[in-house]
Amino acid sequence: MSNATIVLEGKFALVTGGGSGIGLACARHLLRDGATVTIAGRSEDRLGKAAAALRPDVPRGAEVRTAVCDVTDETAVQAAVERAASSGRLDIAVANAGGGAVGSVVRMSLDEWRYTVDLNLAGTFLTVKHAAQAMTDGGAIVAISSIAGTLTHRFMSAYCASKAGVEMLVRCAADELGALGIRVNAVRPGLVPTDLAAPLATNDAVVADYLDQMPLGRLGTTDDVAEAVRWLAGPESSWVTGQCIAIDGGHTLRRGPRIETTVETFFGPEAVASIKPR
Repeated sequence: MSNATIVLEGKFALVTGGGSGIGLACARHLLRDGATVTIAGRSEDRLGKAAAALRPDVPRGAEVRTAVCDVTDETAVQAAVERAASSGRLDIAVANAGGGAVGSVVRMSLDEWRYTVDLNLAGTFLTVKHAAQAMTDGGAIVAISSIAGTLTHRFMSAYCASKAGVEMLVRCAADELGALGIRVNAVRPGLVPTDLAAPLATNDAVVADYLDQMPLGRLGTTDDVAEAVRWLAGPESSWVTGQCIAIDGGHTLRRGPRIETTVETFFGPEAVASIKPR
């Protein structure tokens, strides 16, 4: 690898939810360009396996670190940021950790709602809050939103609301932190086959409906998303902040997906009965 390609040499990055899926791909792309990356997640075992998989791609001078972290726990987030910035600086943070419950708005419990909003929105808030405090010489924060942040998804109201909140949080944080030289942006993926998205990505009827809404006619890959995150994290986007870039094959040009068959598969026909005509 030539020095010309190591544009993040000497930079330090944190990626939450970095043990698998989109987060792991983001870590890989940051590492390949020379950053020292701390991957954070709830499973120490998964983080260890991810770090081992990443190390062959690490150029000289960079490093892979791990931090066990539940992003809904402020103390844990602060510790993960300190781990990522233990060499004295933090330059990049990717707020990727997320997930959530599925269910009709009239059947979902308050605990399920709070779990989803805490994980996606509060977790992103805590990551932004503590990462920004550690960025003493400017930096770049990238959050992972979803097409669910702008398109309705029946049976995913909590997830949709939390991701819409992430996008407004990004805009507000960008407005506040710009004077400190900190840029805050987001990407908005469509359906990308990962462990988290498996209930949707392995259902033929649901996938067909997703594809019908995509002008480019294919599902995304973790690399599709990670390449956009890498651009937003690096010097190439130094005049970009407060933006949410859709990485979705054009899905947001059309409508949200129909996921009823997945909901019925996992929760039974009664789970969708609440929206059927009387």
